[in-house]
Amino acid sequence: MNQPRAKENQRIVDVGPAGFLVPSAMQLGVEIPASGSGLLYGVKAPEDAVIEEAARQMFTRKNPTIFPGPLYLWAWEKDWIAKGQALQRLAAEIPNVMIIPMPDYRPKYPKVDPEEVINPNHPNLTIWHNHIEVCLFIGIHCHYANLALKMVRGGTNCLTIAFCHDIHEDAMLTVQDVELEKFDHIISIFRRVRNELKIPVPADGNTVILTGTQSQANGGLSHCNPVAHQR
Repeated sequence: MNQPRAKENQRIVDVGPAGFLVPSAMQLGVEIPASGSGLLYGVKAPEDAVIEEAARQMFTRKNPTIFPGPLYLWAWEKDWIAKGQALQRLAAEIPNVMIIPMPDYRPKYPKVDPEEVINPNHPNLTIWHNHIEVCLFIGIHCHYANLALKMVRGGTNCLTIAFCHDIHEDAMLTVQDVELEKFDHIISIFRRVRNELKIPVPADGNTVILTGTQSQANGGLSHCNPVAHQR
């Protein structure tokens, strides 16, 4: 579906940096949409239109990155293992995507390795260090995601996407009810947009680019195939 994208003057929540003490999306007048709709720069829009714009941004902005949280990282339930595998299939559609996890929420003072993790208490450090201009938050408990999203909008030029069970209004692009059965549909939209943009995936499937820390932990590899070990 080729929905028109939001015009610049229709954007309520947009890419920062928005400055110190940035107002929340709710303060700016953003309203939570009903199930089946999402937010396109703070404006209510059909879900597929938001996913399509998310795909376009992940394919065209610099250093696209997926930030998976604990819900997708830890094998604590079969359903969540399946969701983690679905997220890997999505990563297989995005050439040169980074995957930097948010494994827990504890402050990492006095030192953060921004190539190893992102943390909600200082997400800007990871984004600045890796020059990330578009990212997808997924599998992060909502209150921590909301904290990180607002800080990212306040201090960086990173476009934020949030796929979750609930709407995250402080993200530029967000859809709700993202359960396992919806992933195939999301992946199909990403694949269609990638084909429209004529962006090929590598023949070996190595779409994920490793950070320096990740490369050192994996024998110097620069890329990997996110679905190579799925059964």
